[in-house]
Amino acid sequence: MNVFDIIGPIMVGPSSSHTAGAVKIGYLSNKLMGEKIKTARIYLHGSFLTTGKGHGTDKAIVAGLLGMKPDDDRIPESFKWAQKEGMAFCFEGIELRDAHPNSVKLNLTGVSGRELEILASSVGGGNIKIFQIDGLDANFGGDFPTLIVHNLDQPGLVTKVAAMLSQKSINIATMQLYRSKRGGDAVMVLECDQEISSESIKWLEQLDGIRKVTYLSLEESA
Repeated sequence: MNVFDIIGPIMVGPSSSHTAGAVKIGYLSNKLMGEKIKTARIYLHGSFLTTGKGHGTDKAIVAGLLGMKPDDDRIPESFKWAQKEGMAFCFEGIELRDAHPNSVKLNLTGVSGRELEILASSVGGGNIKIFQIDGLDANFGGDFPTLIVHNLDQPGLVTKVAAMLSQKSINIATMQLYRSKRGGDAVMVLECDQEISSESIKWLEQLDGIRKVTYLSLEESA
């Protein structure tokens, strides 16, 4: 534990869970999309729904989707910035089974037509967990460059992905494997110690049996 775990994050807003965490969920979703977000359907669950407006959760999520961080002083005016940037958004309530009280479901569409569905929770102290991407389980907090590979559950794909990372001198910090059923849809979630190049991502996308590759880069946009 370090001093920031005790004091909490540097942020704009009254609550580390309802404001800073909400911004981080939006920000990481923006990074996972990898392009400007055109439309966002935002479904609030639990206390995000019942008390979120008073804590600015709605404005915080929109701010994050625009690429703002928790300490950005534009967060209270994020709705106006969204209009300026041409991002349409709407809010609805939702009941998510077995979800943390501070949870949200995001249905996002990028400017290229790329779609992304994310379920995430703010778990306190500005920390978050993304627990589903496009309907399949995941479990990561966005603290490492993270590779999410949606694939068919077939032999050899995990080995190929791991071998590519090894060849690029990329160390795997954690690896999680999920599948809907034997031989069905599967997902790999790999948190890495180094960034992964766009060329490597494109190579993965061409592999037989790979359905979709999503990558969370922690590098700042130019």
